Amino acid sequence: MRQPNHRFNRKHFCCRTTSHRKKITWQRRGRYFYLRFIRLQGSPNAIARGLAVGAFAGMFPIFGFQILFGVFLAACIQGNKLTAAAATWISNPFTYLPLFAFNFHVGQWLLQAQEFEVEQLQTLHWQELLALGPGFIATWFTGCFVMGCLAAILGYFMGLWLALRLRQNRRSQRNNS
Repeated sequence: MRQPNHRFNRKHFCCRTTSHRKKITWQRRGRYFYLRFIRLQGSPNAIARGLAVGAFAGMFPIFGFQILFGVFLAACIQGNKLTAAAATWISNPFTYLPLFAFNFHVGQWLLQAQEFEVEQLQTLHWQELLALGPGFIATWFTGCFVMGCLAAILGYFMGLWLALRLRQNRRSQRNNS
């Protein structure tokens, strides 16, 4: 009877590979995402369009559907869908409250709507916010739309500049090598 090969003991092999994995540092992870951004498929215009519609979608308080909304808009205008999905994270759990409170104040200013205090709104639940009526929702979404348009314009031009610049740098590095 043949003896099992002790070099390739499955139990030992699995333990050995998991214990010798390199720790992923923030710098290494950042470099990975930087390289992924540089290597995005599509023209710089498509990448910028995806960034613009993602920033637009990220300004709306449709939690859980922002990414879907951004990808849908990117598909409609032939923008980069991955960039659109990433740009919706302009609103994240750390920025929800200040971003949406600011959007609400912009809507109040534009529509000259009834004054609501932010402190009053912080203590309410979603059902109570919806019970404030369509005027509250219209005010909020008006501010989100206006700020979303501004974020989209800014995101498009910054994204176009960044994509062109990074590709130019990459091309020059390849030529120098």
